[in-house]
Amino acid sequence: MMNELEQALVEKYDIHFEDEHLLLEALTQANYLNEHPEEKGDDYQRLEFLGDAVMQQSTAVYLFKRYPDWDEGRLTELRISMVQTRSFAALSRELHLDRYIRLGRGEELSGARQRDSLLEDIWEAFIGALFLDQGQAVVMDFLDKILFAKIDEGFFDQFVDYKSKLQEYLQQDGPVVIKYDKLDEKTLANNDQIFTVEVAVNDEKLAIGKGKSTKSAEKDAARTAYQQLVQTK
Repeated sequence: MMNELEQALVEKYDIHFEDEHLLLEALTQANYLNEHPEEKGDDYQRLEFLGDAVMQQSTAVYLFKRYPDWDEGRLTELRISMVQTRSFAALSRELHLDRYIRLGRGEELSGARQRDSLLEDIWEAFIGALFLDQGQAVVMDFLDKILFAKIDEGFFDQFVDYKSKLQEYLQQDGPVVIKYDKLDEKTLANNDQIFTVEVAVNDEKLAIGKGKSTKSAEKDAARTAYQQLVQTK
């Protein structure tokens, strides 16, 4: 199965590990080694430590260079949404790392293979292994393809609570009344429903959002309003 992963990395991302043991280590949990004392090697935890630092630095450098006009607050906000558990777990699944994790029997039975916290650790360990094996330039090129490209797709918006952010922003100078009103509800030809919601503060209209549920439409309206307010600040 490791050969399948290595082949996929080469074909899709042009990544070839010189030291295959690093890749194996990044995918090995401690309980697996406890149950297989005949196998030599370490678990992923040290590589996870390194990969966490590499991800933080790589993302910060990328955002710093891409957005020269952004202040620290905006840079930090986007970095936090990118470098967090659900984001890393999603990337692990996209790379199919979840298929190749070497787990102990107990962890396997408990469903750890699909646990976001473990997939986050495995992602960081993989990045740590890639950094040691190929260096920072290859890591940045890989992240450009699988992580940074998702900024323009709005991928990281799902990890941000824009309703709370909008409320905090609007209440900086005191209490305000924030209302979300449903303006429309349509059923499309494929039976999907599209909701349209407007957000207002103290009866002043701020933005309109759309989504497949009232909740998602409210979040879309809050996101649009918050981003517009921050950009015009």
